[in-house]
Amino acid sequence: MAPKRRKFSPEFRDEAVKMVIVESRPIAEVAREIQVNEGTLGTWASRYRQEHAGEEPPLNISERARLRELERENRELRMKTEFLGKAALDSTGQSNSAG
Repeated sequence: MAPKRRKFSPEFRDEAVKMVIVESRPIAEVAREIQVNEGTLGTWASRYRQEHAGEEPPLNISERARLRELERENRELRMKTEFLGKAALDSTGQSNSAG
């Protein structure tokens, strides 16, 4: 027999989502704490973000600088990953053709 489906009040959902979004806590951690399935809490958080997308405050100067720094770091890491992938392919191809 399937377990009975739990219902959560809108207030409960809002508080759970705020723990994730406002406090920047991982969904898995909050879900364990409030005894809700991770997928359920993830859906609530995703829906909240979609409904309140235009309400985010603009980034301040230090946040913008940090964002640029992270984007630059991301580009560098992608280039390194691409390079290492090609290098691995080349070395694999060479060792196979030598035998």
